[in-house]
Amino acid sequence: MADTAGWGQGSKLTGLMEGMSQIKPVAGGRRRTWITLAGILFVALIAATWIWRNQNSMADAKSKGDRGDRMIHVVTALATRSNVAVRLTANGTVSAQQMVAVRPQLSAMIRAVHIKEGQFVQKGEKIFTLDARTEDANLSRTEGQLAKSRADLTNAERNLERQRELFRQNFISQAALEVAESQVEGLRAQLSVDQATVQANRVARGFSEITAPIAGRTGTIPVYQGSLVQPNDALVSITQIDPINVSFTLPEREFVPLQQALAKGEVSVDVVLDAVGKQTRTGRLIFIDNVVDTASGTIGLKAEFSNADRHLWPGMFVTVALAPRTLAGALMVPVQAVQHGPERKFVYVIGKDGKANPLAVEVRLIQDGLAVIEGEGVVPGMRVVVEGAQNLRPGSVVTEIKPRGGGAGVDSSMSESTDRR
Repeated sequence: MADTAGWGQGSKLTGLMEGMSQIKPVAGGRRRTWITLAGILFVALIAATWIWRNQNSMADAKSKGDRGDRMIHVVTALATRSNVAVRLTANGTVSAQQMVAVRPQLSAMIRAVHIKEGQFVQKGEKIFTLDARTEDANLSRTEGQLAKSRADLTNAERNLERQRELFRQNFISQAALEVAESQVEGLRAQLSVDQATVQANRVARGFSEITAPIAGRTGTIPVYQGSLVQPNDALVSITQIDPINVSFTLPEREFVPLQQALAKGEVSVDVVLDAVGKQTRTGRLIFIDNVVDTASGTIGLKAEFSNADRHLWPGMFVTVALAPRTLAGALMVPVQAVQHGPERKFVYVIGKDGKANPLAVEVRLIQDGLAVIEGEGVVPGMRVVVEGAQNLRPGSVVTEIKPRGGGAGVDSSMSESTDRR
């Protein structure tokens, strides 16, 4: 029995050992599986990191190659030096040099109207006739009085001669002679008064014939034949049309250059008539106002123009242009070449090595598609980028192409514009 029990216990122990021996290999296999998986993940992570870094390096190299090594197509132009007339433009208003309101000098009835509304009249031309019967009567009366005074004076002078002869013969006293002389002096004074009265009546009589004080165009006529007019009544207005003025304003900074230009001689002024096919007229500057408008900071100016064809009309709006000063030896480039940086303006200049580099400039004037530039290193003949500057970086290698329009190029257009000046 003891042996059987011992055998049983030995059998159990043997079975347990066999079971444990079977379980241990299974646990060891799982561990090796996890280790293998971790190794694979680690290798994959390293490979992904290497690929990512390699791709970034290639992208950086490609970007650097695009920036520095790849040719960029641009359109260029040469900087040229020339004298540039600084042209100023402004909006102007046509105004008459003279505009006169014709009024009667006396109260009378209109006998005749010799003009029509809108008619052009010459200076001295008769335009109205007033009823002058009263003035004629006054003139006749004063002329008669003047004739009587002349006769009285003649008689008194003859009497004075007789009195002097009698005085020399001692037939009359000194007092009697002086009375005769006093009578003559009084009649002479009366004659002067009568002459002045006649002259005044002739002037009044002349007011009945109203003539044009200036040459020009008549306006509306509010009176007719038979109308009774007073000295304050306006009969018609006459506006001078030829020559005619154009009034305009310019900024006060142009005041000194304008004064200097006028001191040297006549300053030409052009106007463009939009209403008649962009016609251009040339006149001359005749007036600079004596004050600056503090509200707008402008100075008032006037120019005179010949207007024989009457295309300029008072109240019309026109475009005014004048060139009072000239920039001598100005360096010009197309305005498209000027780039705006964060601090100042610049242009891309093409060097002998075919690379574009920025050059800081100052712009003095922009006119007719050209910019007048100044700055250190700015010289005539340098080639600047006109189109394609948005793709450039300092040191970019460029290749020049023709403009999109396929024309003669920017250089020839700049030469033509300079020649016109």
